[in-house]
Amino acid sequence: MLKLRRGQVLLATLLLSTIYSQIASAQVLNFPEPESSEFCSRVQQLLANTNLPSTNTVFDNMPDYRSSKPSVSPLNIYQVVTYSDAMPMIVSCKVKTADHLRSEYGDDNAGKQRFCPDVTRITLQAAIRELETENPSAAETAQTYIVEDTEPFSTGQSYLSDFEAVFEGADGNIHIASYGLQTDWENWLFWLLPERLRGQTYCHLPTVDYIKAIATGAMEPGSIIHTRDDAPTRATADANPNSDNS
Repeated sequence: MLKLRRGQVLLATLLLSTIYSQIASAQVLNFPEPESSEFCSRVQQLLANTNLPSTNTVFDNMPDYRSSKPSVSPLNIYQVVTYSDAMPMIVSCKVKTADHLRSEYGDDNAGKQRFCPDVTRITLQAAIRELETENPSAAETAQTYIVEDTEPFSTGQSYLSDFEAVFEGADGNIHIASYGLQTDWENWLFWLLPERLRGQTYCHLPTVDYIKAIATGAMEPGSIIHTRDDAPTRATADANPNSDNS
């Protein structure tokens, strides 16, 4: 009887895992446009496994984004978009960690923490799906791309450093990085930090459009993304995809 119960528990766990994966995939299929205020709200839900609503402020300049700090109650989060002319390349999100949401709203309101590369894997698959219709050859190219399990930083200074989101690795393959910051609320390593710096998840996320531009050859990998005051955080009319973000 005990073995049966254990088997039932295992089966239920597998079924729940499958159901959750399907739910997550459904969320991804309807992911908002990068410029939308719903974008980082969806990232918040995905990373923290939560259905809690959030208020997302989208900045059109980098200084305001750099100085922003998400809050847990009310649940305020922040977003900025880096452009190459009219094309959104990177969406940067500042959201709250799953453990901080659980601490504030109860265990049922947030689940297992996910990380920035998880969103990038979803984005890559979305880019491949679109390319399969628009440009099958480019879709095959994108299927070879490697999403890095980029280790999150623990300081804002590191998170705001220059980086390459898409680059050619020493192995000759295209790699996609997802730089971020993670300061879990319950991690004792961060207990000495001011509360406004704890319980934070930050991500720099490459967009579907950016990945597609690399796959089709419209852009070359290796663009340097920066968070200086003059970062291109507004779309421009110039449609030259090879302009240098730096």
